[in-house]
Amino acid sequence: MKNNIDLFLHISTDEVYGSLDFNSPATTEESQIQPNNPYSASKAGADCLVRSYHRTFKLPAIITRSSNNFGPYQYPEKLIPVVISNALNNHQIPVYGKGENVRDWIYVTENCRAIKTVIEKGKIGEVYNIPGYEEVNNLQLVTLILDILGKPRSLISFVEDRKGHDLRYCMDGTKLKALGFSYDESFRQQLEHTIAWYQEHSDWLLVKSIEAKLA
Repeated sequence: MKNNIDLFLHISTDEVYGSLDFNSPATTEESQIQPNNPYSASKAGADCLVRSYHRTFKLPAIITRSSNNFGPYQYPEKLIPVVISNALNNHQIPVYGKGENVRDWIYVTENCRAIKTVIEKGKIGEVYNIPGYEEVNNLQLVTLILDILGKPRSLISFVEDRKGHDLRYCMDGTKLKALGFSYDESFRQQLEHTIAWYQEHSDWLLVKSIEAKLA
């Protein structure tokens, strides 16, 4: 197959590796793919298709797998915007199960810088993890946001856990660091930037929240 493509970058997710126990080591790019829900299965399937086109047709492809993004303009159905919006309006904040599920968070601009690094310095045919190195469980995250906003923890409301809810994601980013990538600010600083943005754009958040409920 002939093509004029210099680089095909496929952006995937840490969810393709499946769920980890609390004490399991971080997944590397060589770890087995074992998705546990339809979303992650579709992403894993896309990863396999990209790999097959690289191997069979020499498509110049690279795969990145990012951890949970957060930051300005994130759709309000996602966890951090939901918590911020509900807290600002003194509404109850739903937390699945006991809030023990752990996610690794990366600020959106950090993720974009990491992707840019892979585009410029990555090797064709490789996979690169893009972790945030900020593992917190959902209850810790909600509590931190409430503390930053000066809101009471009584706003937290535990609800039935959702189906296919993986316990923990955690990736090793050694390959990315080998390309020269480094991180800028702390998670709390980035979270404070995010909260400030949503406070300054409360009208946008309200409109998008209504759209999400009507969808």
